[in-house]
Order: sequence, then C-alpha cells, then structure tokens
Amino acid sequence: MKIGFIGLGQMGAAMAANLLKAGHQVAVYNRTASKAEPLVRLGAQASPSVEAVCASDVVISMLADDAALEEIVFGKRGVLASLKKGAAHISSSTISVALSKRLAAAHAGAGQHYLSAPVFGRPEAAASGKLFVVVGGPAGQVDTYMPIFKNLGQRTFVMSDKPEDANLVKLSGNFLIAVVIESLGEALALIGKGGLDQQQYLDLLTSTLFDAPVYKTYGRLIVERRFEPAGFAAPLGQKDIRLTLAAAETLNVPLPLASLLRDRFLALLARGGGALDWSAIGQLAAHDSGLAD
Repeated sequence: MKIGFIGLGQMGAAMAANLLKAGHQVAVYNRTASKAEPLVRLGAQASPSVEAVCASDVVISMLADDAALEEIVFGKRGVLASLKKGAAHISSSTISVALSKRLAAAHAGAGQHYLSAPVFGRPEAAASGKLFVVVGGPAGQVDTYMPIFKNLGQRTFVMSDKPEDANLVKLSGNFLIAVVIESLGEALALIGKGGLDQQQYLDLLTSTLFDAPVYKTYGRLIVERRFEPAGFAAPLGQKDIRLTLAAAETLNVPLPLASLLRDRFLALLARGGGALDWSAIGQLAAHDSGLAD
C-alpha cells in the first residue's frame, strides 16, 4: 500500500520502519525533519508537510496527545483538509475517547474513513514488530487495512465497529500497567526496607505467581532504577491516567486507584521527574520509606 506516516518518535519511527520492511511505499512526516533521515535511508520518502504526506491511500498518525493530533488533523492544510475522499486515517495515538468520536464524525463528514488502532508495547516491541494492536472501526475498513496491522504487531484485536472503543481499551490497559508499576514499587520498598534482596524477591515473583512480561519488564526497571532514557515518558503516563479518569467520569465509573495514580504521577513530576520513564513512579515508595535519596 501507499502509506503516509505522521509522528516519528520512538514508537512511530519503529512502526514506519516495519512497514517499509514489509514492502509498503511509505512517506513520512515529522515536525523535526531530521527524525525522518534514518527512515529515508531505509527507502521512505520524506514529506515536507502534512498536506504532502496525505497524498496516500492511508495515513497513520502516532502522536503524543490530543493537542498534537488535533493540530495535525484540524489545522490549516491538515489531514482532514488534505486527505482524498475514500482514503483513511488510522490513529495509533493514545488519545481521549471524546477526541476519537470527534475524529470519526469529522472524517465521515469529509467522505474519508477513520479507524483507531492504538498499540500495547514499548519501543523495543515496536522495533521487533511485537506490538499488540487494538482496532476499532467499520468491519470493511478493518479488513482492508488488516495487512498493515499484521505488519506492525504480533496480534491484532478488533474490539468493535466504533473507533472510540479501541481508545477506551487502550486507556484501561495503560491504567492497569500503572497499577502494576505502583504495586511493584510498594512491595519492593517493603522488601528492601526489611533488608532483603530485591532482585531475588523479583525473581521469585516473576517465576511463580506473577510470570508475566509486565511484571518482568517493570520490576527490572524499578530494581535497577533504570528510568533513563525513557521508553515512555512520565508526562505521557500522567496524561493517560487523566484521560482514563475523564472516560470514567463520563461513564459514571469510580476508579479510586486511578485517582491515586494521578497523584503519584503529579508527585513524580513535582520532583523533577518529567524526563524519566513512567516506571519511575515505582521508586516513589522507596523515597517515602526513606530507602532512597
């Protein structure tokens, strides 16, 4: 397919590279043009503008937040104004349910298609094509673009014909990951304050009751205090919890743990942790206990 790709951060660049390796024609755009250079060496075409990258059958966006996506889509000569009728916009960004609904309506009004396809996985998973892709959109469109999803991840989960449903699933999943990070941090602080070896304790957990990638990945980061460079920056984690709470409020679903996590992220940011990986909230319990500086 002829694909346009907007947003070349750690995740977007890796995803675009996998599409190139799969044989697609890929045009790329990023506000910082130099980020396109490694992909150009792989065969991508660097586009000078959003308008130019939209001369494609489908455009994929992978941007940081609602504001960035709104600017790209609704801005002058943005995706909405530039994408041809019958073409599709696939948003892989972690955005609000409300914005996803707005995008679906706007693209339909312009005679275009819109699908949500957020992903689970850190940059290393994106680079190896091991993401999990969560899709929402009309069945016919999902079928059309299924080859793209298969090139990006190891498995695709189609949630419903409504794009915003995929965004709700993504937000709920990130909420659960943050709960794991916080609970691991608290348990490891308890073990460490008790004078026990945290790595040995983590090995016990992840080879018995909690033998799952999320515990292994984030437990290791917390034990090793390896929060830089950030695979997923703390402000993005804070943003996702905020969007989860907004969705929950709309649906009248109380989420007490999400409220706690919001405050934990704010505490981390207040301590100057904005450049750290979001797993750094797992170190806050150690600080609170006097175990860490």
